[in-house]
Amino acid sequence: MADNDEWTNLLRDHPIFSLPKSLHGPLEVSNNALELSTNTLPNFTKVDSAPNLTPSGRRQVMILKDADVIVAAGKEIRMSSFGDLKLSRSMRKTYKTLHTPTIEFETRQIALNPSGKLLAVAGAYQVAVIVLPRSGYNRLVPESIDCKSVQVGQFYHAADNAAPIAKIDWHPWGEAGSTLLVMTVDGKFREYDISVDTEEPQQVLSFVPNKKPNSYMAEDDSEREVTSFTLGKGQADWGPLTVYALMKSGDIYAMCPYMPRNASIPSSYIHSLDCFISAKQEYLQETAVTAKSLSPIYDYQRKYVTSLVKQLPPGTAFPATSKKVSMHPPTTINAAPLRQGPFLLQPSPLTIEGGEGGDATDIVYLAFGMDDVGPDDDRRDTQHLGALLVSYQDGKVDFFLDVEKVEARWESKQVSNRDLPMLAVYETIDLGLVEMLNQVTPESDGVPLLDLLNGNHPVFLLDPLHDDMLYLYHAFGVHALDISPVLQNLAASLREDGEDDAMLTKGLEKAPTTNVQPILNTFSVERKCSNPITAVVIPNDVYLTYSIFILTSMMRITSFPLTVTPEPLPIKPAKVEEKAPAPVERSKWLTPAEGPPGHVSALGTEPYKPPAIASSVSGLPSIPKLSLPGPPSGSKELVLTPDTFRFIAKTVAQITSQLRDIHLAYRAAMTRTALQGNELVAQVDKCATMEKLLEDLKGARRQRTQERFEKVQAEQKALLARMDRVLQAMMKQASPELSEHETKWFEELKRMKQEILGAGRYDEDSLLARTRLLEKEYARILPSLKNLVEKQNQRGKQRAENAQQLGFSQAFEYGERSNFDRTRINQVEKEVEKLALQLDLTLGRPPSAQ
Repeated sequence: MADNDEWTNLLRDHPIFSLPKSLHGPLEVSNNALELSTNTLPNFTKVDSAPNLTPSGRRQVMILKDADVIVAAGKEIRMSSFGDLKLSRSMRKTYKTLHTPTIEFETRQIALNPSGKLLAVAGAYQVAVIVLPRSGYNRLVPESIDCKSVQVGQFYHAADNAAPIAKIDWHPWGEAGSTLLVMTVDGKFREYDISVDTEEPQQVLSFVPNKKPNSYMAEDDSEREVTSFTLGKGQADWGPLTVYALMKSGDIYAMCPYMPRNASIPSSYIHSLDCFISAKQEYLQETAVTAKSLSPIYDYQRKYVTSLVKQLPPGTAFPATSKKVSMHPPTTINAAPLRQGPFLLQPSPLTIEGGEGGDATDIVYLAFGMDDVGPDDDRRDTQHLGALLVSYQDGKVDFFLDVEKVEARWESKQVSNRDLPMLAVYETIDLGLVEMLNQVTPESDGVPLLDLLNGNHPVFLLDPLHDDMLYLYHAFGVHALDISPVLQNLAASLREDGEDDAMLTKGLEKAPTTNVQPILNTFSVERKCSNPITAVVIPNDVYLTYSIFILTSMMRITSFPLTVTPEPLPIKPAKVEEKAPAPVERSKWLTPAEGPPGHVSALGTEPYKPPAIASSVSGLPSIPKLSLPGPPSGSKELVLTPDTFRFIAKTVAQITSQLRDIHLAYRAAMTRTALQGNELVAQVDKCATMEKLLEDLKGARRQRTQERFEKVQAEQKALLARMDRVLQAMMKQASPELSEHETKWFEELKRMKQEILGAGRYDEDSLLARTRLLEKEYARILPSLKNLVEKQNQRGKQRAENAQQLGFSQAFEYGERSNFDRTRINQVEKEVEKLALQLDLTLGRPPSAQ
């Protein structure tokens, strides 16, 4: 079985991907209920259009828990094991239904908590949590498994006037993974701790202020409806404590600080945040101009961080190993977090030609190189840089750089919200949905196909293995967004010169764009309808192949194998041209021999870059795969229309272009291979020449050189002997006899020798005889001196023992006597040493020193 078809064959006709029971009926009715077309568009634009249909909005009805897949089909929650299916391909394809009587609504979103034990389920208005069964559930006989489930916040989400749910998610820092975040369309951000209370939220943040009575606000309804939210990221700033909310109008708001009521936070982050605030305050003291306006903000931040530091247990002080610590939000500040925004977008984002904009649908925050970054890793250059991506209904994606990180602010009379935060617009990405719909002839009733974009709701999905890869699925297919070229360019620009703005600006001017690649197309040109994508998952389990699984509204599964790409090599900045070194002065006597000429490679100095069409190793298809809606009334015949011909012609042109590019890439690769073969032959010949030269240097040439060295050494010795003879002859010619001073010096030396050694052998007046006599006398009195020293030591011990019984006057007399004796001994030792020095004798250490 080929790798490309492995999962496709395994999951083909799997019952877990069958249609829900509520849609069992005539095929045409079922298909129309799940398709997006001009006839079914009202069902996708109204949330409460029909209870059994699949209206638009955020859709995520499939997730992976390790090697198990969980699928929501209508009101059913199904669960099966992909790992067992892959290990035993003869295993019967089946699934288990999680029996949850409390869930009586159609599931539109499911989210797995960090521990993998709880599953959050959300419909249009209601939220519930299911306790998943333990491993081994697939071995049970019943097809239905009873699971504990509980509805969350029924007073807020199950009432008749409840606001629709925009998004649900689990907080990664919630203690025990039990913090559930629920955002409703009215801007209420509620936090539920499942282990504490499932009815009342622990905290509530409001991103849409209440309208004041008897007041008029000139704003659109889309500016007061929230469509999605995301949590910030960072390591030494307020990023992880920031919540970003996206309005349907595209406005972005943020609130900081926010942390769960019962949180589990790494201790290293608290220390880093403390250092960050200290550095900010030191910088604030240096800039006295803005000190008055920013001083209250940083005072609040210091109080907040100080309260967090006080919650750290002993043993977590920096630089101890980081570990998760249970914490609670500080209560030292009574003010609520300030809603910051809307963000200023500089410059203004572009609009898609032919599109009407549409509502914003989803937002995601990216942080580059946050995990396992070493001190020498190049990704450290972009750790302080984040990115925000916002998707729209018409297929537009805005790429923002978070250059000015959001900081903690609280509502206060002293702090104003006049200074709006800013996001730098890097690029505007066009998925090509408007162009695709414009190329199709509208319906006979005159309804333009661009109206289908009103039922489109693109959703982001992050790749679990690559920080620079994400996927965007929508009503017309799936697109892969590769931002690695942007990341590499930003890292290189920041490394070139962090203080030179001109170099950074120059690097950003030639910035590359995001690689956008469509991988699945669900729009039928023939029928002018589409099957929206309801879920995309990527496994992060060692027992499953690194692949991407895509589920459509018709419960049709499509998979693509992915490739784990290695970390890209960093782009080295251009080296500054160094000054040429000054020429070395050569000796006129020593001229170096000229060596063999250097080898010039035929491959050039630049590394070989494979063609773009051959360098893609992600595993994604170069042309999007088709997953079209089923034919009406069970007919399988293809109706040829002008739109179908245009689509086929466009696809054929793409395939032909790719074939031509592949052929050119093949020719370029073959040319490079031939060039490398010629270079290999040239290098082998050069190596043979070098080996021959080395053998010559080690053989006859070395012997000749050695003989020459010996000859040079012999001549050098002869020259030195000749120089000595010439020097002696010159000295004799300059001073043939001793001078008067030299004669007196030699006579004085003879007198001193006679005085020291004596006139004869038995001369007793010589210094040598006197020294020997002194040595004998010293050896005679040395034992008595040692006895005296021992007695003195004993007396010292007795005095020390009796020191407490002696009076001050007696101790003083003893001390004077001891000092007098020590002085005499020292004088005798000095006289002996002086006498030995005059006699040029060597004595041992004196007794006092021992």
